[in-house]
Amino acid sequence: MHLKRLIVAAIFLPAMYLYIMYLPPGFFLLLLMTVSLIALSEFYSMYRLSGILRHTCLFFGFAIIAVSYFLQELLTDAILFSIMAVMIIRLLFKKDPVSSLSDISVPVIGLLYISALLSFQVMIRKTGPEWIIFLYATVWASDSMAYYLGKGFGKRKLYREVSPNKTVAGAVGSVAGGAAGALLLEALLLDIDMTLAVSIGIMIGGLSIVGDLIESMFKRDAGVKDSGSLIPGHGGILDKIDGALFVGPALYWALKITAVIR
Repeated sequence: MHLKRLIVAAIFLPAMYLYIMYLPPGFFLLLLMTVSLIALSEFYSMYRLSGILRHTCLFFGFAIIAVSYFLQELLTDAILFSIMAVMIIRLLFKKDPVSSLSDISVPVIGLLYISALLSFQVMIRKTGPEWIIFLYATVWASDSMAYYLGKGFGKRKLYREVSPNKTVAGAVGSVAGGAAGALLLEALLLDIDMTLAVSIGIMIGGLSIVGDLIESMFKRDAGVKDSGSLIPGHGGILDKIDGALFVGPALYWALKITAVIR
């Protein structure tokens, strides 16, 4: 299993670097729309959502990403419209009011948790493709350091009820990996202050763990081990982007606060 993970990473990472860095922004939009569609589908399958609400929300997730690219100023409106539409559909297509809140919750949370959070990456990409590389490479460095430190030194559990395999040592490794990855990328790819890069890297390392735990919370609630099986040895798409979902908005806000994004 470990070898399979390494082989997939060795093929996938260089391909993604070339795709993001050298193709026009529209190709990243297409990639993100596809990722949103697959991750939403996995999330809805975890909770056994089917029928018109599932199909409508898959479309809305697709649309939210598109709006964030073409009409960014209407992004909040698009999200609120989607939530309103979910409630109207539930009202019209199922007359029994029993369980209406739970029927609405899964599709709405899916849109907010996946598509709305992913939309921040569209806005980051407009600043430059190097920031998307920074985001994902730093998350990858965090995850890798967390895995190896947790496996080698992890004894004390971090959050047993949600993720029994996560350890305090792994969490420390995530933060350290984020800082180290950001520092390396600052030297190779970005023209920003070293202190800022390390600070953002530490934030990414911490939020990567949080994003992982939140997806684990959903998976344990749904009674599944992985969100899917699309990527050999790695699970589903949602399993691979869980940390990046929370890192994206935080990175965007950090770049806004520090005036990297104007």
